Amino acid sequence: MLYQLYETQRSLMEPFSDLAYAAAKAYGNPLSILGQNPFAQRISAGYDLLHRLGKDYEKPEFGLRTINVNGVDVAIHERVEIDKPFCELRRFKRFSDDTPTLDVIKAQPAVLIVAPLSGHYATLLRDTVKTMLGDHKVYITDWKNARLVPLSEGAFHLDDYVNYVQEFIRHIQGKYGNCHVMSVCQPTVPVLAAVSLMASRGELTPLSMTMMGGPIDARKSPTAVNNLAMNKSHSWFENNVIYRVPTSFAGAGRRVYPGFLQHSGFVAMNPDHHAKSHYDYFRDLIKGDDAGTEAHRKFYDEYNAVLDMDADYYLETIKVVFQDFSLVNGTWDVTGVDGTVERVRPADIRTTALMSVEGELDDISGSGQTQAVHGICTGVPKTHQRHFEAKGAGHYGIFSGRRWREHVYPQVKAFILAHHAKAPVQAATFEEEQAITRVERAQAATKTVANKRKTKSE
Repeated sequence: MLYQLYETQRSLMEPFSDLAYAAAKAYGNPLSILGQNPFAQRISAGYDLLHRLGKDYEKPEFGLRTINVNGVDVAIHERVEIDKPFCELRRFKRFSDDTPTLDVIKAQPAVLIVAPLSGHYATLLRDTVKTMLGDHKVYITDWKNARLVPLSEGAFHLDDYVNYVQEFIRHIQGKYGNCHVMSVCQPTVPVLAAVSLMASRGELTPLSMTMMGGPIDARKSPTAVNNLAMNKSHSWFENNVIYRVPTSFAGAGRRVYPGFLQHSGFVAMNPDHHAKSHYDYFRDLIKGDDAGTEAHRKFYDEYNAVLDMDADYYLETIKVVFQDFSLVNGTWDVTGVDGTVERVRPADIRTTALMSVEGELDDISGSGQTQAVHGICTGVPKTHQRHFEAKGAGHYGIFSGRRWREHVYPQVKAFILAHHAKAPVQAATFEEEQAITRVERAQAATKTVANKRKTKSE
């Protein structure tokens, strides 16, 4: 019922939000009659703020079109490589007509970035992806909004998350021989489980794992987020935050943890900060500070865009990660796609290098929670383990913004590169070779030495 009431309210607010947007434009135009009012700028700013507070925020785009590689602009084509019911494996494929640049890109490591499924879309990691693209072949898990997944697709469990990650790793390994994995926040736990299971079976495991700001052991330095999950019973969550999707969506009837409830929780964690941010936005509009207002819009367009999570996945995550601590206690069993139940044993990982990253001021995953991964991955040689603490960085600062780009990323890049040497040499028959033009194929067949540039994919 709460979900239906929310949707009704949102539908009623939509025309008022649109009207506020039109009024903001009218008062903000100095050539209009309304724009001649001496208080026009303030009125326009008020309507603009009202519009943004009442509008519905849809899933943003990554919007990455080009990236600079060694001083050369390289085009990016974003595409879906694997489409699962609850997730897309998205690839950012790079193209260039500069031969030396192509040689550089081909030799770069392939990295799977596992984005969190904890309220926001994968586009929250836009800055992470953009930075990584200069030195890596980048894939990312783009989780779907559960309210758009029909009931006919079945439920989504934490075990399914683990199985998805394994499938994506195998897919990338099939292209490049092997890959590296980077998990941000929530997925550190299922990613570690996925790699552990692969290691226990004797499968090829990734060359390295980079785990950033995740609750490997939520008992260490518990935050407000951890305390809520640990202090409330499983039944409390099921009775208070789980609702069925209304009939207006493709996933009608599905039990979910709604995005609007998650967003309310995000804001409630720091209401004073958000109130000040909106007030500063109002003042910037009045002053005509385009840079300030644009920065505010970009941040909140992302921050306010939230998705619903399938109830089974959410409730199981609460139980496994924050109540039973199954990973660190060695009691977590995962059901595979074939129905086989397997115990998660991180100690079985031996050939995958391990790096943990924490933010000094992280108020979501407390100090030591991610570093705890080193204590349970006892099979990884100490020489292949690394921990890095980003001074002055909060939770978002370890994967987005200046501190990520200037302090965290150089460490991550060096770690991946140091362990990429173990990758087998790839034949010149990558999937990208299929994109060679007919002219280039003819040149290759006749062994003609061409001086002109050739267009290939990475």
